Amino acid sequence: MVKKNLYRALLLLSFLAVNAGIIYGLAAAWSFLNTGADKSAILHIGDTIEQAYQPKITWTIEGQRGRKIAKQALGELEKDYLNAWYVKNIALNSYDQLGIADYYTEDARKQVENLVKTNQTNNIKVETTTLSHHPQLEFYSLDGKLAVLTDIDVVQFEKVYTVGTLVHQQRTSHSYKAILMLEDGFWRIRQMVKIPNPDLTQNESKQLSFDIKKWKGINYYPKDNPWNMFGKNFDMEAIYADFETITTLGLNSVRVFVPYEGFGGASVKEEMLGQLEELLDIAQEHNLKVLVTLFDFYGNYDLMDWTLTHRHAETIVTRLKSHEALLGWDIKNEPDLDFESRGKNTVLGWLSEMAQQIKQNDSIHPITIGWSTPEAALHLANEVDFVSFHYYEAPENFKERFLALKDSVDAKPLVLEEYGKSSYSGIWNLFSNSKDDQATYYEKMQAVLTKEQLPYFIWTLYDFETVPTSVVGRKPWRKAPQKHFGLMDSEGKEKPAYRIIDIKRKGDD
Repeated sequence: MVKKNLYRALLLLSFLAVNAGIIYGLAAAWSFLNTGADKSAILHIGDTIEQAYQPKITWTIEGQRGRKIAKQALGELEKDYLNAWYVKNIALNSYDQLGIADYYTEDARKQVENLVKTNQTNNIKVETTTLSHHPQLEFYSLDGKLAVLTDIDVVQFEKVYTVGTLVHQQRTSHSYKAILMLEDGFWRIRQMVKIPNPDLTQNESKQLSFDIKKWKGINYYPKDNPWNMFGKNFDMEAIYADFETITTLGLNSVRVFVPYEGFGGASVKEEMLGQLEELLDIAQEHNLKVLVTLFDFYGNYDLMDWTLTHRHAETIVTRLKSHEALLGWDIKNEPDLDFESRGKNTVLGWLSEMAQQIKQNDSIHPITIGWSTPEAALHLANEVDFVSFHYYEAPENFKERFLALKDSVDAKPLVLEEYGKSSYSGIWNLFSNSKDDQATYYEKMQAVLTKEQLPYFIWTLYDFETVPTSVVGRKPWRKAPQKHFGLMDSEGKEKPAYRIIDIKRKGDD
């Protein structure tokens, strides 16, 4: 009898457990369908939308009617409003409408769906992103479930493709009036209409002033941490000693590099930004100016990545633009090497927009782009303040190619941003170079640079024991020479080229 009662109890408990599981599953499914799936899962991306899309947004809430909005509520409104733009952009580019239901009410959703279907029928895809928003909150209801805003001067860039072929691209600026409803925890756009742009007062641009002909510099990495000088490897004492050496050489400027991913991408790491600022402090102490290359080891350029790179540049430029040691901004190192893999127009489009973004944040310091050859430096020459190019070939051919570039860019200032010669003598170059050959190279190059009054940055102060694979690849015949471009060897001993530069600096000054 006891056993029978035990069996009955176990059966009853099992029955209750199964039914509880079924009820829980149904409840979870109902909740999912009514409140929307996880926002990052909807878009098939590993990160949240906020990490994938970060346009500049500047709110105006003065003069709003209705209930005063709290900071947290404004943050939620902003997040969902930008997400609505993002999911629409994704839909126009991929025809994937997942996420539209979470950020648009039924009527507004139908408009988006009809637009996407029409484009799909006609084999049209639109790759687009917004770059900046200036929303003004007009009304926030007493129950906190309705908001009306005017988004002024929404800067947008779009590329239109027909059957996979780019047929049109443009940068536009429009304003919008939007009504949003809070439903199931989401702010959803109920209606959004385009309105005429108001007359915007333009700030007068400040006149740039820089004496470029006095620049005599060097590209800088510490000898023990090349291409990896920030973070845990940051060594203030080594930088201080190296800047002392650079000053002794008679040079007056250095060029440094910011690794995009290493610095945190859009979310710049405060530690590394602080270290970059400390480097400028050390430079100032030695009367050196610093040219900062903002994007090293970056090669995406995709339109959907633009807002992230804009936040990277904005953070660094805003923080350092008032520093007395700052010389200027180099947007990207040798971007023409990415033309083949990323597409020439894609790379140039990103560079052009980035130049405008930097100028919005710093109207004082000059901007340039570090092209790999004199010929490549013709690109976007009218959009930079001085034209930079690199040269690692025979000195005998330099003057002709330099003068051809000079004639092509009219009165635009020129800078030889990288030049040098490896002293490597080994099996991978058939023992054809030497330290004396390197010194001869500098002697010939310096004669032309002095005569033409061309500013320059030498590559580089030290030989390096190691060169990362990410810089030149794995091939030993490329790695070996790259280790020996220094004016000093990896132990810090002067090479013959060092004395050439030192002698020339005393004569030039």
